[in-house]
Amino acid sequence: MIYLKLIWSYLKIGLFGFGGGYAMLALIENEIVGSGWITEKMFTDIVAISQMTPGPIGINSATYIGYVAPQQASPMFASPLWGILGSIICTLAVVLPSALLVFYTSHLIRRHKDSVAVKGIFMGLRPVVVGLIASAALLLMNSSNFGTDTRDVLWSIALCVASFCVVQFTKIHPIAVIVGAGICGYFIF
Repeated sequence: MIYLKLIWSYLKIGLFGFGGGYAMLALIENEIVGSGWITEKMFTDIVAISQMTPGPIGINSATYIGYVAPQQASPMFASPLWGILGSIICTLAVVLPSALLVFYTSHLIRRHKDSVAVKGIFMGLRPVVVGLIASAALLLMNSSNFGTDTRDVLWSIALCVASFCVVQFTKIHPIAVIVGAGICGYFIF
């Protein structure tokens, strides 16, 4: 049944997804797109929508995929109620492992925060998290986001670099940059 598969997939994502939502993207893509529940294009759209909505990207994408995947798996689940059930199941499944780990380990970490072993573990996790976030960036650099035409790719890279520079080197609010990039994209593409 689709719901049991979704629970299993999101329990794995919640348990092994270190470093936040962006670090989880490769794992989410492998589990969800690899299973055929959604297309790569739908996945990149979900990432974009999850970035624009309040809340963590991993939870937002779990909620949306939980709503869409049952409908994609079988026409029997076309009712919105099945989608709502899938949203609830996926959201709880992705949050549960982290909540249990935090609840169980928080007092141990607090008690042993000055321990050489604990400091070593966190020092070892930092480069892994950076690598997972870089992997997410590479994952999103596909034809669905950048197009296949050389002109589209160059314009996409130019908008990306310009947006980064504006946010990094000016006091312009990032939301204004997002709106401006959207307007530029409308006229360019």
